Amino acid sequence: MVIFNDLANAGAAPALEQVLRFAGARQRLLAHNIANIDTPDFRPVDVSPGAFREELARAVRKRREERGGNAGELPLSDTDEVSFARGMSGSLVLRPASPARNVMYHDRNNRDVERLMQAVAENQLMYRTAADLLRRENDLLRTAIGQRV
Repeated sequence: MVIFNDLANAGAAPALEQVLRFAGARQRLLAHNIANIDTPDFRPVDVSPGAFREELARAVRKRREERGGNAGELPLSDTDEVSFARGMSGSLVLRPASPARNVMYHDRNNRDVERLMQAVAENQLMYRTAADLLRRENDLLRTAIGQRV
């Protein structure tokens, strides 16, 4: 059983899984913002992908320093916007904030459609890239386990 845990936590797989979890959770926030774009008094919420990337990079560096390589679980720490669950679930919880940079409309809705669509496109790209890279890693692992050349 230990060997499977080592394989699952080797290379970029743990980081890519966290990127998928973050992008999926953020997509739900962005979809909520789109669904309420015309709701009076609605304030859109979001989390910072940059802050998430910084924490993920810090955890990868720490794993390299502690273990001397690319194996082992990522030592992720909670941030102001993201809480990482410990244990097997690996889930994360977002604590979004309302950006105050938008223009307030007559219905007291704080929206910026262009910025919202940009965030959706960037988030989708982050998710698809991580999914493709993780799929490639898993395919290489399957090939190695199946002893195919």
